Amino acid sequence: MELAWYALLGLFFATYLVLGGYDYGVGLLLARGTDPARRRAALNAVGPFFLGNEVWLVAAVGILFGAFPMLEGELLSGFYPAVVGALVGVILVTAGVQLRSRPSGERSRAGWDRVVVIGSLLAALGWGALLAGLLQGVPLHADGHVAGVTHLFTPFVAAAGLAVLALVAAHGATFLTLRLPAADAEATGRLARRLVPVALAAVGAATVLGLLSERVRDTVQRPVAGLLAPVLLAGALLLARAALARRRPGLAFAATGTALAALVALVGAALWPYALVSTVDPGASLTVADAAASDPTLRLLGWLTVPLLPALLGFQLMCWWVFRGRTDGRAPVYW
Repeated sequence: MELAWYALLGLFFATYLVLGGYDYGVGLLLARGTDPARRRAALNAVGPFFLGNEVWLVAAVGILFGAFPMLEGELLSGFYPAVVGALVGVILVTAGVQLRSRPSGERSRAGWDRVVVIGSLLAALGWGALLAGLLQGVPLHADGHVAGVTHLFTPFVAAAGLAVLALVAAHGATFLTLRLPAADAEATGRLARRLVPVALAAVGAATVLGLLSERVRDTVQRPVAGLLAPVLLAGALLLARAALARRRPGLAFAATGTALAALVALVGAALWPYALVSTVDPGASLTVADAAASDPTLRLLGWLTVPLLPALLGFQLMCWWVFRGRTDGRAPVYW
């Protein structure tokens, strides 16, 4: 049963990273210094979705707290800078998007746009550092607690954070290519094609540092899954660039989304059967089975959670159906 809940946790977080990823990617692109009308058009494209996208994060956190209480405690303490940075970023993006149009002056709106950029940067780097920190192991001692947070400040974690940042930026640009009016989408498509090689280079650098890191090599329990991750990411990004070159933004968006989802799935697969691998005492490593709540608790959570999954999927599909196609500037917005 714990395997099913672990897979469900990964599914919810991967879905959040794909959907929230284009929110943060669009937010990062506001830093290009474009004119106010273009910034407004970009936010109009993402506006109908961004609050609904964050529901998947709330659901993932709920599963973490309810189904994996031991893992939740050590994630919050052992990955404190990454988790807090990511959550602060999520809050800043939400506040910036909703408050940017309350003032009437362009200077104030530009200030809120900078808040969105900073929040998007923190969110992408924070989630990237969290995934990389899991992949290189933690100083988990026999008492069941992670000692300190210095394990996050390594070249591999930094490179992986930048790789996720580059992936999110490419994902956001691809989303805008799909959503903006055709006249504006052409320029955004060119930008997306330029960002994909940057993401490929960032993924390649993180892969090299991971292969050179003894901590990563010792932590990965299933080397095939660990090596498969950069291969799948590279393949998805190459497919995205080819689709963009052929003016098929839908396929390109699916490819960049697949890259982000595969990242979460393959980190979990590479660590299995462990949730946290100790770098100081192999016997202290926390397995998924040990991190999970008792079977009666998991069954009770199942009665509460499983009916919500079709509701979440239905809501997401409804949003995409209602707001399908390109924006035309006529939809009423307040951001």
